[in-house]
Amino acid sequence: MKKFLFVALPLLAVVMFSFAAIAQVKKGKTRPLLTKQLMGGLVQPNCKDLGAGLKKAPADDKAWAALATKAALLNEASYILMADGRCPDGVWAGATKTLQECSDVVLKKIEAKDAEGAQGAFQAMTKACAACHKAHKKK
Repeated sequence: MKKFLFVALPLLAVVMFSFAAIAQVKKGKTRPLLTKQLMGGLVQPNCKDLGAGLKKAPADDKAWAALATKAALLNEASYILMADGRCPDGVWAGATKTLQECSDVVLKKIEAKDAEGAQGAFQAMTKACAACHKAHKKK
């Protein structure tokens, strides 16, 4: 019986820790925002609009400013993705760091009105998103 407990207790701890990590992907520890809501309400629409807006150089300052707002919101989302115990692992952390860095570059390129540079940084950013989604998004 002691041998069983010696094996079962550590195994139970690993299982419980795994469930806690999965729960953190769905929601932070103390705030009500679900990760699904964060993605659907902030990340996905801004990413989609930013990608569409960068397909060709914006026509005027108003269009550039709208793209800058989208890039800045994606950058801010990267901090939310790491806050409140939401991060379950290194894949998530790495992708979030890439989202922070690339969205910052996108924003700087937009501020310089460099559509080609912004497109390149945007493509690098979405590769990080894809890697995290492959590991964490339900199929």
